Amino acid sequence: MKKLVLVGFLLLNLTVFAQKDCELSTNVNDSLGFYKATKGCIVYEKNFAGKNLYVFFSLINDNGMPYLNLQTIQKSEGFIAANCMDENSKLYLQMMNGKIITMLHTKEADCGTMIRIPGENKYSRVNSSNFMFVKGSIEELKLSPISLIKIKSGIDSTEYVMAKELKSELNNETYYPENYFINNFKCIE
Repeated sequence: MKKLVLVGFLLLNLTVFAQKDCELSTNVNDSLGFYKATKGCIVYEKNFAGKNLYVFFSLINDNGMPYLNLQTIQKSEGFIAANCMDENSKLYLQMMNGKIITMLHTKEADCGTMIRIPGENKYSRVNSSNFMFVKGSIEELKLSPISLIKIKSGIDSTEYVMAKELKSELNNETYYPENYFINNFKCIE
């Protein structure tokens, strides 16, 4: 019985200390209200044939209204076509439990910004868009990992498979894209 209690105690301590603290990029609380945003987290990365693609998530709470900020960064030696996000854009999250969550764009159109990187002799296109959670989706996302994200913008649709663990080549940090929502919703509540 003592061994069972000891094992239980050790497992409890392991889970308590393994929980990662919230990393906020913005935390403002003033007379106008409050705004919290988590630090950007890489959920997908592809580096192949001189082209780079990074997909970042961050969660935002703007006066009680939660949003998901989706940012894509593409790098290439050649021209990178614009991929505009507008009021018709949607983000689909396929979960491990089989459910699909649809998120709606906030209607602020964005076609990205093209930047020349002189030191690398490359171009970079940065897109950033906010998506709203539909009723009941937050509770679902807190319970099940995600396996796939699909971004529908204009006539284009792109899918990204979520990894359980991602060791980023960009910054050598380890991320856990499958459990992004499970691990991070507590940070903006």
